[in-house]
Parts: sequence; structure tokens; C-alpha cells
Amino acid sequence: MIIIRPIQHSDYDALHRIAIESGHGFTSLPVNEELLKKRINQAQTSFQKTVTQPGNEGYLFVMEDTATGEVVGTSGIEAAVGLDDAFYHYHLGKVVHNSRELNIYNTVETLSLCNDYTGATEICTLFLSESHRKNNNGRLLSRMRFLFIAEHLERFSDTVIAEMRGVSDENGRSPFWSWLEEHFFSMDFPTVDYLSGIGKKEFIAELMPKYPIYVNLLSKEAQQVINKVHPKTVPALRLLEAEGLTRRGYVDIFDGGPTVEAETRTIKSIRNSKKCQVIIGDVPNDNKYIICNTEIANFRATQAPLLLRETANQAVISEEIANALKVKEGDWIRLIRN
Repeated sequence: MIIIRPIQHSDYDALHRIAIESGHGFTSLPVNEELLKKRINQAQTSFQKTVTQPGNEGYLFVMEDTATGEVVGTSGIEAAVGLDDAFYHYHLGKVVHNSRELNIYNTVETLSLCNDYTGATEICTLFLSESHRKNNNGRLLSRMRFLFIAEHLERFSDTVIAEMRGVSDENGRSPFWSWLEEHFFSMDFPTVDYLSGIGKKEFIAELMPKYPIYVNLLSKEAQQVINKVHPKTVPALRLLEAEGLTRRGYVDIFDGGPTVEAETRTIKSIRNSKKCQVIIGDVPNDNKYIICNTEIANFRATQAPLLLRETANQAVISEEIANALKVKEGDWIRLIRN
């Protein structure tokens, strides 16, 4: 069976392996022992913490295959970004150059450095091992975060964002960064990506151009990847777009990848999720749902068939699923059709 649970200290080796597998551009999981252990410690503290409003909590979940005990994926939520470290984006804007006398009217796109998403909730760190990219496991790993948010709304902001990995090649070369590197930084993309991932962001404020950049001055290669995602990120983007997250013209300062956003309560899996009381019984093997319990430190989620009794706000689940979710008859669960 596949379950999702909060990360534990014993998951370090698996998280380190996932950080290596995820490759260049996966900034939230640097291959760094100190930082990965710090991320686990922060998650453990966050899951145990009493919260009335979002702060610097970071929730990190893992997907476990109970048949083997192997951790095969990870998924995270940052409650409110930018409270401790500046959270940078470029915003795509327009400047008009107009001369009536010369009958010239030109519209030029610009990139302006900003901190507009400070305080927003970020869903992040989504990675699934190739061996388990089947049976809707990716959908489960992505969408269960919204059930957790729906159940614990006081812990999260009114806006949810997701930064999507931008275009880079197998050697970690980003066409967008290559232009910035040439003119401002003299550091390659894997290096700046790693430094950002381990929290050393001072160089951004020190070296990043302070004034808007005219897009048409960038190399053609760089222009072509602005607001575009890495081929391996396309399925994740489609999932989020189906949830109602959309682009608002914000892109990553390193690889030009898009950031998508939505008002928290309007997200499909949050808006349409149901809370039901558990009945344990026989269930037909169809109509699979994503299901989670209502806990925090003992959170569990999985996908399984169930029998919904909507008028009574009840859901029939098997004893096996009840045990996996650590619930008993009469407890509450939250669910959404997968």
C-alpha cells in the first residue's frame, strides 16, 4: 500500500537519495547533509507546533510503499515564505515607447525584481521516484497537500503559490541564467541554484540588477524560455492548473520558470473536499478517492475506494485503509475524488 506521512529523522538517507535523483533546478532539496537535516528538523517542529496563524513553519511529507518500507517520494508546504529570508521573483511587465510626432509606438516587455509573494503559502519539493510514477501516485502526492491545508486553514495564508522548474539541460545549463551570468554574476546555474537552496541568498541583493531589464535585450535563447517549464515539470504544472492555479506574470530569477498562484479557498481540492465520519465495512473496488485523517503530527493520507453516504456525511472504508490512516469508526476523515 502507498501512504503519505510526515517525514521522520530516520528518513534522512531516503531524502538524500531523492535530492540526488531530483537533479539541477530542484532548489528546495540541495544535496547538503546539514541543510537536509535542518529541513527534517524544521518539519518535525512544525508538525508538533500549535499554530493560530501562518509563520515560518515548513511541512515535509514522504510517500512510503508499505510493502517494502521504501520512501519513494516527497512533497512539502511552506506556510509563509519570505519572513526570514527575502523571497525574490521577476515580474513581467510592459513599457510603452510612444512618439506621436514620429508615429512610433513600441511595447517592450520588462523584468522587474520584486518580493510580491512575501507571506504567501508555497507548495513545493514535489518529487516522485521513477519506479512509482504510476497508479495516480503523482496526483496523490500533489493533491494531498490541499487536503492538509483544507483541514488546517489557520496554518496557511490566503494565497497559495508554486514555483515551477524552468528550462535547463541535462548538464544544468539554463539559457535564462546564462545571459545573467555573462552580464552580472560570473557563476554558473548549478552553483547559484545550490547557494540559493542552502540559504545563501545575499548575492542576489548584491549582484542582481536593481532596475527593470528589457526582455528584448536578452539573448534569443533566454527570451524563448521565460515563463516556460522544464519538460519533466509539465505534468506537475497541468495538475496545478487543473486545481485553478494560474500564471500572473511572475517568474524565477534563476531559470525564468513560471510561478502559479490561487486564492487558497478557491483551489478545487480545497473547495470540493468533504469531511466525513468513518464507517468500517466492505467497499466496492471502484471510485478511488484521496483520503486523509484530520491529524497533524500523526497525519496520514492514501488513495483507496470508499462508499460515500453524502446525506449523512459518512464514508465507508475498509479496515485495512482505516488502519493505514490510523482512524477508527466514528473518527473523521477528509476526502476528494481522485
